[in-house]
Amino acid sequence: MDKRREIFISVDVETTGPIVSEHSMLTLGACFVYQPEICFSTMLKPISEKSIEEALAVTGLTLEKAEKDGLTPPEAMKQFYDWIADNIPEGCTPVFVGLNAPFDWGFVNYYFLKYFGSNPFGFSALDIKALFMGATGCTWHDTKSSSIDKVVNPRQKGNHDALDDARYQAELFRLIYRLCQNSQKN
Repeated sequence: MDKRREIFISVDVETTGPIVSEHSMLTLGACFVYQPEICFSTMLKPISEKSIEEALAVTGLTLEKAEKDGLTPPEAMKQFYDWIADNIPEGCTPVFVGLNAPFDWGFVNYYFLKYFGSNPFGFSALDIKALFMGATGCTWHDTKSSSIDKVVNPRQKGNHDALDDARYQAELFRLIYRLCQNSQKN
């Protein structure tokens, strides 16, 4: 069995809505979980005009700003792929980490496959909400970031900036993972 060293990468996206192939990923932020100063951030041009007002309001982004300032999806995904390739040591595996990872991974996977041709994360992601549920035995309802914050007391907060949120998620992951390790020792 190939047991390669895993490099956890916290990834966050901001989108125009929840439907992967119809709504646009407008920003993408990522950082190494254990070295958050190793980071990546980009804005993307929209792939459609479809949007949900609440999704845009949360981010403060507009389709016009993204169209003006963003990279095309192929350019953005190539840059993200190159960042991963340039920063992951040889022989290591990048692991996608997200808070509600199915949502963020869905967009990243779609964009990688459609606009780049492959996804360096493969076909799975590590979900912080599920990790927290396993670590604490809480209910699914109690895996909201506000509930997690009350247990692990992170220094950072989410603010819907993709890179800031990736760094916040990285801190949550480290704190929750420490909970898991401490419970194994007891």
